[in-house]
Amino acid sequence: MAQDFDLIAETRTDAGKGASRRLRRSDKVPAIVYGAGKPPRSVMFDRNMLMRKMENESFFSSVLTVKIGDKSQPVILKDVQMHPAKRVALHLDFQRIVADEIIRMTVPIHFLNEDIAIGVKEAGGTVAHLITEVEVTCLPANLPEYLELDIGELELDETLFLSNLTLPEGVEMPELAQGPENDRGVVSIHFIKEVIEEEEEVAEGEELAEGEEAAEGEEGAPSEAPAEGDDQSKDKSKDGGG
Repeated sequence: MAQDFDLIAETRTDAGKGASRRLRRSDKVPAIVYGAGKPPRSVMFDRNMLMRKMENESFFSSVLTVKIGDKSQPVILKDVQMHPAKRVALHLDFQRIVADEIIRMTVPIHFLNEDIAIGVKEAGGTVAHLITEVEVTCLPANLPEYLELDIGELELDETLFLSNLTLPEGVEMPELAQGPENDRGVVSIHFIKEVIEEEEEVAEGEELAEGEEAAEGEEGAPSEAPAEGDDQSKDKSKDGGG
């Protein structure tokens, strides 16, 4: 069972991009809570509190509790929009959950015994993580924080697959349920070959001739005007009902 996280939220009634920007300037993070047959609800969180919670890897694969006043709602995090340059959350989407309804979540994979794996210790290979997380389905009470994969016995040029992951009771992997052809590789050990490319020597005369030819081609050439609308950037920020 994943860890418990309590998130204190406040209801927000103002909507629109301008309102969301004002919230962020006041150190608040807008969010939306939806699902379980109820109308979506716009809320906001204290940014510093939220970022401390998000430092824990388990935050992203656990059942969370959103508290508004004296009411609590179990939820899972379905999407988070981060600032492109800063470690700051801009918006979050939470899905309400019901104890007897199956949920779909992505959980991380923890790799055990990498440093003593046979292919590393005895053959000098390097571990390559082909995937680091996997989607699972289960009841909320069975949701794992992560899945473990022991690679201590993995030899050089060998690979472990999704089917090598041990799933807790009540947890399934939808990808494998679709057929054995979806049994993707998870981790492997190989030699990393270093390729050294030798630079070709260019004769000074050839380099000069190429430079002159390029200059002739550029001189007097009309500049290409940008297509109409190229200077308009599409706002992809997600406001999620706020």
